[in-house]
Amino acid sequence: MKGIYGNQLPELELVMQFLVDEINSIRGRIKDDDGEDPIEHLNFRIKSEDSMKEKCIRKGLPVTEESALKIIHDAIGIRVVCAFIKDVYTIRDYLVNLSNCHVVEEKDYIKHAKPNGYRSYHLILLVDNKTFAEIQLRTISQDTWAALEHHIHYKKVTTDNDALIISELKRCADELASTDISMQTIRDMIRNSMNTKGDSNQ
Repeated sequence: MKGIYGNQLPELELVMQFLVDEINSIRGRIKDDDGEDPIEHLNFRIKSEDSMKEKCIRKGLPVTEESALKIIHDAIGIRVVCAFIKDVYTIRDYLVNLSNCHVVEEKDYIKHAKPNGYRSYHLILLVDNKTFAEIQLRTISQDTWAALEHHIHYKKVTTDNDALIISELKRCADELASTDISMQTIRDMIRNSMNTKGDSNQ
């Protein structure tokens, strides 16, 4: 009996590996040019068939290959965690300009955070006009906050302090966002100083 992905699982794996290889390609180039790895870590997966079936049901969709591969777009999921904000956008710019990829959806939750404070850059790419992939790009701070918020949220315990908890989570997210900006500024200052010294030595 075929699963929800039918006979498309090998294709999903190929597309996922293609995107991972492309991300590692630009990663290597940046590292060669700047001496710094722009990516802290890279996670990727094909959503399990059980999870995909549950998502179809949750969205009121028929549990079919069509739903899993054409209506829902995250059978392939890739998360790129960068040290600095500018690196997020560098990787994003590279991916959206791949010749065989078309941007289906793009949401910048870094510049426009969700009400709860969530920040990340989301891309849905259509590869070779047939296979969808979801890519999330975020900083270390954003990834840490999202992981902690996930643990808290999925406890699903209602308390008398819910409003305060939501407010505190938002405050933490905003403080981390401010830290990201400060760290980017410090990094830029160091790089500019190094470039200036390099020019003066020539």
